Amino acid sequence: MPLRIRNNWNYVGEDQWDWEAFIDDSGSGELNNIAYVEYVLHPTFIHPIRKIENRKNKFMLETNGWGTFKLKAFVYKKDGSKIKLEHEIELKYDPKKGTTK
Repeated sequence: MPLRIRNNWNYVGEDQWDWEAFIDDSGSGELNNIAYVEYVLHPTFIHPIRKIENRKNKFMLETNGWGTFKLKAFVYKKDGSKIKLEHEIELKYDPKKGTTK
C-alpha cells in the first residue's frame, strides 16, 4: 500500500481541536526510505510550512485549530525523489478523540 497522511484529533472545547498528522505506510517499511516531510498547512497558520524529520513518530506534525482543510505534504525520500500527498483533515465533536481510517 502506498504512503498516505492520516490524522488524530482531540476536541478540547470552544470549537478547538488539538490534532496531529502523520505518514502511514501500512506496515510496509516504506517510512525507512523517507529523509523528511514538509507539511503545507492552510495559509492562516503561523509558519504554514513545517519540516518534520522524526521517523520514530511517523513524521508527526502536532498543532491545533478550529476547522478542516486539505493538508499537503511533500515526502522527500533518501534516494532524492519527492512524493506529494494530500489529506482532508478530519475533526469531530463525537467522538472527542479519534484517528482517521
